[in-house]
Amino acid sequence: MEIGIIGLPSSGKTTIFNAMTRGHAAVAGYADKANVGVAKVPDVRLDELTKMYKPQKVVPAEVNYVDVPAPAEGLSKTRGISGQYLNDLQRVDALLIVVRAFEDESVVHVDESVDAFRDVENMMLELTFSDLELLERRLARLDDQFKGAKTVERDAMQKERTLLEQIKGQLEDGVAIREQTLTPDQVTQLQGFQFLTSKPLIVVVNAGEDQLDETDSLEKRLAEAASGDGVRTAVICGQLEMDLAQMEPGDEAEFRVSMGAGESGLGRMIQLSYDVVGLISFLTVGEDEVRAWEVREGTPAQQASGTIHSDLERGFIRAEVVSYDDLMSCGSLAEARKRGVLRQEGKEYIVKDGDIMHVLFNV
Repeated sequence: MEIGIIGLPSSGKTTIFNAMTRGHAAVAGYADKANVGVAKVPDVRLDELTKMYKPQKVVPAEVNYVDVPAPAEGLSKTRGISGQYLNDLQRVDALLIVVRAFEDESVVHVDESVDAFRDVENMMLELTFSDLELLERRLARLDDQFKGAKTVERDAMQKERTLLEQIKGQLEDGVAIREQTLTPDQVTQLQGFQFLTSKPLIVVVNAGEDQLDETDSLEKRLAEAASGDGVRTAVICGQLEMDLAQMEPGDEAEFRVSMGAGESGLGRMIQLSYDVVGLISFLTVGEDEVRAWEVREGTPAQQASGTIHSDLERGFIRAEVVSYDDLMSCGSLAEARKRGVLRQEGKEYIVKDGDIMHVLFNV
């Protein structure tokens, strides 16, 4: 899974990126290329399974983040979505908007004043403008192609035109594509366009350390300002989280308690990323490796097994499945089998979060 991070210059989006990926990307000045980082998904189940199996290797699930540079010029036109990086944004699974709430006289806001909720509205409008521009180009191209098209081609073009004009009208009324009522066939038809407002969205307010006491009220306001299907919100202190991310885990936990900083920003953002895209983790265990694998909710067992290796999906016979809670209650797979909670499931079984799977296959 890949999340694209966008925001106005000096919003602190690269700071947020560093906090989530425990990275060291430069946060000052304008970047001329995207920062790409990987976040390991925190999962206490892996910790407990490690105690049980003492494996040679532990591999958590991962989320990839792409920190897309804000443009140094032309802000009145792009407002934080640089045209040269539009293709990068169209390829990601979800978008993460960072807006600024912290005050710092040494860091000038592009609008000369700090207003996080104004910036949320403006950035979401820019996603809409990007999609409207793409729609207008496609509709103009259809007009040109329609003139010389055959009758059967014209029918398909007219069907596409009707759909594009439908979603364009709703976009102009402020309804993101992710919130529009579309049939499964229409969703499939639109997938190739990779519209930005069709993607799940995370909106993050980057607060200052002096605003930690205001987090709850900011969270409430943000949830009201950026509500909707496929949208999640959070308020975190990016600078504090970035600093803490560089510490050893024990020191970080102790410092969080003393500062009243709450749960890890990394852990929370990963959970939001999972939630908004609809991901779950299934697990594989053994003395060689304990590992978490990310798949979309609703994935059948045969397809999920392909996440491990394509041979498993191609030669899938069945899967031995036990829930994490049942395994921990039993203490071993042998006891789980004895108690009848280790099940034999076929290719159509829908994998659940926390399922521990062993795939039997033949190729």
